[in-house]
Amino acid sequence: MNHLSDRINSLSTSQTLAMAAKARALRAEGKDIIGLSLGEPDFNTPDFIKDAAIQAINDNYNSYTPVDGYVELKEAIIAKFKRDNNLTYTLPQIVVSTGAKQSLANIASVMINPGDEVILPCPYWVSYNDIVKLNEGIPVEVKTSITTDFKMTAAQLEAAITPKTKMIWFSSPCNPSGSVYSKNELR
Repeated sequence: MNHLSDRINSLSTSQTLAMAAKARALRAEGKDIIGLSLGEPDFNTPDFIKDAAIQAINDNYNSYTPVDGYVELKEAIIAKFKRDNNLTYTLPQIVVSTGAKQSLANIASVMINPGDEVILPCPYWVSYNDIVKLNEGIPVEVKTSITTDFKMTAAQLEAAITPKTKMIWFSSPCNPSGSVYSKNELR
């Protein structure tokens, strides 16, 4: 008996996890493999980060965090954006999460209604399509190519928008292509 929901059973196997399993299997065969699926570094965590984690435990940072992150961390993020990017943010504009994918899954679960469309410029991170489907939305893929540096054009975006469009998900720099939209392209 399968105890999982039809909704979760309808999703594709994670391409990221499938690629990681294949890399592990090839390594076990003695092959020299560089895994590019999980985004894990090929080096151990630096000692200064380990030391900071141990210090955080010793300082009793061991209970649930505020949903949007510790104020001190959000203030440090605000300072970083101001210092490095000359961007000004306020505390309510900063959310600390386990990653973009988790944030998008949370956003999808509270914003997408059955039949809502989410525009996904290709390439996009492998989970995004299934996150939209899991929340009963319709992924709308916008194909790109090397001729546009794997970036969606304004005309392509406009053609993809319908009355059912609820969101567009894109990143710059793009994961996985690395493409970066210029200020003019974003405008």
